Amino acid sequence: MMRGRIAARAANLVSRQYPCCAASARARRFGSLLHPDEERDAPSYLDMQATTPCDPRVLDAMLPFFHSQFGNPHSRSHSYGWQAEDAGEKAREQIAALIGADPKEIFFTSGATESNNMAIKGIADFYQGTKKHIITTQTEHKCVLASCRRLEVEKGWSVTYLRVGKDGLVDLKELEDAIREDTALVSVMHINNEIGVLQPIEEIGKICAAKGVFLHTDGAQSVGKIPIDVKKMNVSLMSISGHKLYGPKGIGALYVSRKPRVRLRAVIDGGGQERGMRSGTLPTPLVVGFGKAAEVCMQEMDRDQKHIEGLYKRMSEQIHSQLPMVILNGHETQRYAGNANLSFSGVEGESLLMSLSKSTAVSSGSACTSASLEPSYVLRAIGVGEELAHTSLRFGIGRFTTEAEVDKTVRDLVHEVRRLRDMSPLWEMEMEALESGGHKKAVTWS
Repeated sequence: MMRGRIAARAANLVSRQYPCCAASARARRFGSLLHPDEERDAPSYLDMQATTPCDPRVLDAMLPFFHSQFGNPHSRSHSYGWQAEDAGEKAREQIAALIGADPKEIFFTSGATESNNMAIKGIADFYQGTKKHIITTQTEHKCVLASCRRLEVEKGWSVTYLRVGKDGLVDLKELEDAIREDTALVSVMHINNEIGVLQPIEEIGKICAAKGVFLHTDGAQSVGKIPIDVKKMNVSLMSISGHKLYGPKGIGALYVSRKPRVRLRAVIDGGGQERGMRSGTLPTPLVVGFGKAAEVCMQEMDRDQKHIEGLYKRMSEQIHSQLPMVILNGHETQRYAGNANLSFSGVEGESLLMSLSKSTAVSSGSACTSASLEPSYVLRAIGVGEELAHTSLRFGIGRFTTEAEVDKTVRDLVHEVRRLRDMSPLWEMEMEALESGGHKKAVTWS
């Protein structure tokens, strides 16, 4: 009786806070997640690369494991533990199905950062005696670059940081030529978190398989958003994040191939959970939510893609028809439509970001480095000049983004860009250079 009342109270809370749970299927997929009173005051959220909101169906799946099915999944002497363990294994199956893996190849972590560390350092530790070289790119997530640099400094590993082209894509010939006899791992991000460029992972996988080298890819921005088959792509290791695919924060996974078998040395020691790969009690509510999010992504992927591509086209056409000298960073077509990194010539990006902050939540780059005033290292790596890199904002579109939010964002954006350009010496210099056919002076940012 008590459990029933708690469940009813929780369901009522979810339905009040997330009215889309009780709405039509279309509203549940694309409607606002906010209560009507909150919706009037809240900024539109277009920062889906930083995090995504929890899908109401995910919250629904998680709730019982907070109050009635709260057992420790590693307690195997009673039904509470059995329930939690079964729920965790179901989630493992759901995540494996999303990427075409075997459930035994999925290891739960606290998120993609831990997964990336586990993959890179785990490989390095296991193959320390026979291998000594890793290949990655200059545009990887900070945690990949930091892990590689730590191996260089502390373990004496050699790391090749491949350049990318102006379109953000890695050169396959350069990658192949960089592989040595002592190369243990190639690590290339699937979809870039800052500019949305989609790397040719399947082609990279073929090169790595032919050379007998393991391939790791950071799939935080791609898993659940585009179709993935790790076997077909010859991926050896893939990092996954729960909160980037409408699941909870604090949970992620690392896919580790069994055929061909990849061997890692555990980074976290303890009770031997996750088959000795990652010790520690699994947070069952988060694991269940992660699994449900993966299941929903499989069900909604086609609809999500069409919805996001439609909104991206709508936003892009409106911006470019009203504002001159707006540049899309990264490859124009080989990209994920939900990530648009735009440079607004003549406008200081932080000023634009602040002027939009009350109406629209966007970012000037990775959430992990958003406190820095330095221009994005990803933009600099694709050849964007320091001055133009300072003018860039990233717009992230997702499952719950609406046409109304896009239209409102564009209206506010156009207004603020015009206002800032009107009082910007940078913009005056741009116009003078265009009129004279010459070049404006470079600006040094302090």
